Amino acid sequence: MSSAWSWYISIIVVANILACVWLIRWTNKKRPGEGAAHETTGHSWDGLTELNQPMPRWWLWLFYATIVWGLIYLALYPGLGAYPGMLGWSQYSQYEEEVQRVEEEVAPLFAGYAEKDLLVLARHDEAMQTGRRLFANNCAVCHGTDAGGRPGFPSLSDDDWKWGGEPEQVLSSIMDGRQGIMPALGAALGEEGVEAVTAYVFHLNDRDAPEELVERGRGLFSQQCAACHGQDAKGNQALGAPDLSNDIWVYGGTREAIERSIREGRAAEMPAQKDILGEHRAYLLAAYVLSLSMDQRPNGSESDHAE
Repeated sequence: MSSAWSWYISIIVVANILACVWLIRWTNKKRPGEGAAHETTGHSWDGLTELNQPMPRWWLWLFYATIVWGLIYLALYPGLGAYPGMLGWSQYSQYEEEVQRVEEEVAPLFAGYAEKDLLVLARHDEAMQTGRRLFANNCAVCHGTDAGGRPGFPSLSDDDWKWGGEPEQVLSSIMDGRQGIMPALGAALGEEGVEAVTAYVFHLNDRDAPEELVERGRGLFSQQCAACHGQDAKGNQALGAPDLSNDIWVYGGTREAIERSIREGRAAEMPAQKDILGEHRAYLLAAYVLSLSMDQRPNGSESDHAE
């Protein structure tokens, strides 16, 4: 906080306290004629008259005690701008202390999980309950609460993987993050070229498209797209290039969505959870993601992994 704001806050706080002291003393000040037997305020309603009586002493001292308490509080805690208070307390330091305390309690639990094989851990019910909470707090905003994905963010509950679905690959994606870039090809292909490649990609999913456009698009795809997606359009997990021959689409599989992807390109980033959550929590998160597609893995895929 700048010194100007600090002074601004301090002046307002002190001025309000002094104003309260003045108001109490002013309202308690004796006036001419005060003490008369039946002095009234002049207010009367339904035969009842409001008397002008002085404030009870206990009530008056209660106000003063409140003001004194306020001054003590300001001295002990940060209530005057940048002044940290005699106790040096702040909400940030308290938060950090609480986080440190919780971390000391749960760190051994996560460290124990990190010693297990990923596929074995993925079948550990108690660990997966914790993993589900980690996913809900850190991943669901992008991939959905059910991990089914949404436009721009892939589903994690199927067996289609952009960067590979083996335990080590999933762990690397979560730990280190990923960056996927689809370059804009509108300028290179031209409008007719974009239309042709769109038709070809659309046709790969066994959907109807003009045969002439499909054939032209096939040649352009081989020249401009096969380096990443492969000649068969099955994708390249080393590059994060998705399979275009199935019906799984990250940005949408309509003709319009495909055309936009080709013309304008796409850019996506998966942040490195190792830097956000720490290695042990990210490891548990990888096991949870693997558990989402466990029933779609070949039988015995975990047989070579011992606890």
